[in-house]
Amino acid sequence: MVALRSLRLSPLLRLGVVLAPVLAALVLPAPVRSQTTVAAGSDPSSKGAEVYCFMRQSGNDHEVSWTAAYALIKRQSASLFKTSPQHGAVMITEAVVNNPSAFPDCGRYLGALFGSEQGASAPTQRGTADNSAFAEGPMAIPSGGTTRDDRYNY
Repeated sequence: MVALRSLRLSPLLRLGVVLAPVLAALVLPAPVRSQTTVAAGSDPSSKGAEVYCFMRQSGNDHEVSWTAAYALIKRQSASLFKTSPQHGAVMITEAVVNNPSAFPDCGRYLGALFGSEQGASAPTQRGTADNSAFAEGPMAIPSGGTTRDDRYNY
């Protein structure tokens, strides 16, 4: 009787051995799976940092490099909402700080993203050239004439 029972279970055991890796892959949390399958530098922040640092090291000024990097970040972000200029600057900074070997000598340009460079217009709200938008907190929405398009005009 025991021999018959083990013969009936043996196809199930074989099936279990085959399905175990598949089931384990489905059960693992998403960040663990993405860390093992996504190549380094494929997220928008790394791509933006790569563009910004390459352009700066090639002799371009902050404004041109920032415009190109920010356009790439906005276009390739999978977020439902637009990426603000401040968040784009932080994304580039985090990418460079988290992986300095991928962006050698780029750290010296990061200050320009936050207004340290003379004559550079940092990524601020509504195109202002000072850093007051960073320190003041949320910006008040004008009471009259604001349209849906104006609300997201970065």
